Amino acid sequence: MVDIAERPARPAARPAVPAAVPAAAPALPGRLLGLGGRALHRSVALLALAAVWETAPRVGLVDRVFLPPLSEVLTAWWTLLRTGQLADHVGASLTRSLTGLALAVAAAIPLGLLIGWYRPLADLLSPLLEVFRNTAALALLPVFVLILGLGETSKIALVVYACSWPILLNTIAGVKGVDPLLVRSARSMGLNHLRLFQKVILPAAVPTIFTGVRLAGAYSILVLVAAEMVGAKAGLGYLINYAQYNFAIPDMYAGIITISAIGLVVNQLLVAGERRFSTWRVDVTA
Repeated sequence: MVDIAERPARPAARPAVPAAVPAAAPALPGRLLGLGGRALHRSVALLALAAVWETAPRVGLVDRVFLPPLSEVLTAWWTLLRTGQLADHVGASLTRSLTGLALAVAAAIPLGLLIGWYRPLADLLSPLLEVFRNTAALALLPVFVLILGLGETSKIALVVYACSWPILLNTIAGVKGVDPLLVRSARSMGLNHLRLFQKVILPAAVPTIFTGVRLAGAYSILVLVAAEMVGAKAGLGYLINYAQYNFAIPDMYAGIITISAIGLVVNQLLVAGERRFSTWRVDVTA
């Protein structure tokens, strides 16, 4: 019989070693470095263009009278901004372009949905669409001026005309490009025409519609600048034209840079809107 006192003592339990907590401090600098690297990678081309623009006139590769260094252009841009002239011109141009774009969206999307959905209407209007889609908006500028005058109405109407076609054509293509299997499946589930259009046709056409809206956003600025060079008293087109006639070359380039910046901002806003509505499309059709 073995005495209990002679039994070997059980080894003491080792103290639990706390799990190593991952250090969170290096994560934030790493993310910042990653974001900075991506931003730098995307900005390399712009930085190279800025360097060439600044250097070429100073070393005599181009005549600095006709292409001043970028620093002089930015100085002129800041002067226009500080005096309030740039804000006035930008406000006038944005009011016209956004008004025209909004009217084009309100008119072209419903019409495109109808044409894309109803084949008899598409067959009726197709010849007319083919005629006008191949007519440049700027070619009709004298017509708009003769009919509507030199005021705001003719400029906004020209923007509406130029913006309507990419929206209309992309909307028609988006509706016609819906998968027929989705339509047949929805009809087999008993959806009426209104619910079918709401649940299947419209959500599936949203990406293509937004492609047309993005194109129209670019057209609304480009066409308006050309229209503002004729009979306008304010706007970026007027600023560029006035600076050219008065040989204020830095002011002219400042207006051009402003147009490019506005176009970039408008495009990014439309991309953000497209992502939002694309998320809605997936949720609805799920």
